[in-house]
Amino acid sequence: MRKITSLAFGVVAMLASTAATAEQLLDRVAIVVNDKVVLQSEMDSMLTNVRRDLAQNGGQMPSDSALQTQVAERLILQTLQKQMGERMGIRINDAMLDQAIASIASDNNMTVEGLRAQIAGEGQSWADYREEIRTQIIVSEVQRASVQRRLYMSPQEINLLVDLIKQQGAQDTEYRVGHILISLQDEQGRENETLARERAGDVIARLDAGDDFAQLAISASAAANALEGGDMGFMSLNAMPTLFAANVRDQQEGSVIGPLRSGLGFHILKVHEIRGIQRAVEDEVMVRHVLIRPSVILSDNRAQQMLREFRQQIQSGEKTFEEVARQHSSDTGSAADGGKMDWMPPDMFVPEFRSVVNRIEKGVISEPFRTEFGWHILEVLDRRQQDITDQRLREQAQNILYRRKFQEELAVWLQEIRDNAYVEYRLQ
Repeated sequence: MRKITSLAFGVVAMLASTAATAEQLLDRVAIVVNDKVVLQSEMDSMLTNVRRDLAQNGGQMPSDSALQTQVAERLILQTLQKQMGERMGIRINDAMLDQAIASIASDNNMTVEGLRAQIAGEGQSWADYREEIRTQIIVSEVQRASVQRRLYMSPQEINLLVDLIKQQGAQDTEYRVGHILISLQDEQGRENETLARERAGDVIARLDAGDDFAQLAISASAAANALEGGDMGFMSLNAMPTLFAANVRDQQEGSVIGPLRSGLGFHILKVHEIRGIQRAVEDEVMVRHVLIRPSVILSDNRAQQMLREFRQQIQSGEKTFEEVARQHSSDTGSAADGGKMDWMPPDMFVPEFRSVVNRIEKGVISEPFRTEFGWHILEVLDRRQQDITDQRLREQAQNILYRRKFQEELAVWLQEIRDNAYVEYRLQ
């Protein structure tokens, strides 16, 4: 009996060893990042997605080694930030994830099921896509929490930017800029400015010879957006890092700029497109209304009936709108002014009120309608489009300054956490 048991144990051990070997062949550790690992399957999945995106965008495919290097760096930084998220206690539960995915679908004018079908059509599983979005949210939260506290915007800086925008009209032009960063560090992590300058010069020469900028960014850039071909999107000069803005100004489409030296290395820019910004305008309405708020002594039906009677009195000329509002409206703020409200965008109203404002013609008194505040009748006195460019200039300047400082500090912070990490490559 003992021999049979020993034989059975040996067979089980052999099968377990075989299964473990098979599992190891299916997936293995590609990179060790501090106390976490990046699996080969993660590398392969991101490589597949990057190649698919490049093919869809019609870009020339970089070499496998270049792609693998960029994907490895992206996953290292992603893993480091996920580790920080764990220490910060950042958790994205399924309900939060569902809300984020629903927002993504809405932004792309599709349903969640439509988005799911699109993801499946691209060859990616829905479960993997959900985890990808979860990771993006965590990374975004970690960046916001870590970088935002390093930023400071003084009132003087905001005032200076407001004045600059007014003087130069810089808000009227946006540039879509490509960016390649040649790091000062070599492959061993040592600073080598001479080698970096040579590499930057080689990139410039290849661009002058007609090489594709996006492909070169994927192959050579150390910037966080290298896998996106270095595309920074459309930005005004005031939204760009100061070094970029000073050199992009007055350039033409297609211009290649650089190399520009910073603390991170040598930057090479290309102006892909230039466009004018439309001035900010907003639809506004001037409305007057009468509100009757139901109460313990005034039923809902009676409030509605009172407004019907008031409407008839106004239309017959028995009373004016102003008289009714002053005598009966529960909105004390507007009642003193005959029910008139200040100019404001329709979006400021509650949905039911906004719906009536948007569909009723100017000068027509509405039928009574219900909102959360009670029963109303209203009249649209006038409509206009208001230029809000100057009105919101300070807010825009503050946002521009924040984005500029955030992007500059984010690049420094990412380099810092990468330099301080333990990374061991096990790639074959």
